[in-house]
Formats: sequence, C-alpha cells, structure tokens
Amino acid sequence: QVQLVESGGGLVQPGGSLRLSCAASGSIFSPNTMGWYRQAPGKQRELVTTITNYGFSVYAASVKGRFTISRDNAKNTVYLQMNNLKPEDTAVYYCKFSNHYQKEYTYWGQGTQVTVSS
Repeated sequence: QVQLVESGGGLVQPGGSLRLSCAASGSIFSPNTMGWYRQAPGKQRELVTTITNYGFSVYAASVKGRFTISRDNAKNTVYLQMNNLKPEDTAVYYCKFSNHYQKEYTYWGQGTQVTVSS
C-alpha cells in the first residue's frame, strides 16, 4: 500500500504561481514514477508531468516551460512548481505513484483544486 498526501492548491490570478506537493508513504520501492495529472470539468484526466526516482521527467506540451517537476527521494515527495498560470490550467490536480519493481501498480492522491481566475 502507498498513501499519497497532496497540498498546495488554491486560487490564483492569471500569470501567478502555485506550488503543489505530494508526499508518498508506505511500500515504496525502486524504480518508481511520481507525477501529476489534472482533470478539468467535463474533460478527461490528462497527464501534466511525471518524474522517475532517477530524475527522468516528461511534460505535456501545454505546460512545458511554465511548470517544473522535482522530487526529493529521501522524503518520497514530489513538487510541482507552476508559473505563469492560465485560466485553462484550472482543474483538479491528482498526484500519481507508479511502482515498477517486480509488479506494476498505481496509486492516486485525493486531488487538489487549482483555480486560475481574476
């Protein structure tokens, strides 16, 4: 079992910044991937960015250059720094943990709301 605790969502004006955090605990092995997905009202959940415990990251084209993912492996915590936020970034952001050791399995956080509005 893996537990994920997210924090850092909120309301921000266009052009502003927010930082999300997701702390994982429980049965954590290497290799693994942590990342962020988002789901806007009426839309499917989509990839934002992910990072492996070796530091390899991928980004959705819509956030590249504005969002930065990082992680602290000692704390099993992943961070999402979001800059130059746009109204279209408004969504519930979900943290995802994927284990790749021996058996593939995935856990999701409860989600945190990010609203970009003036």
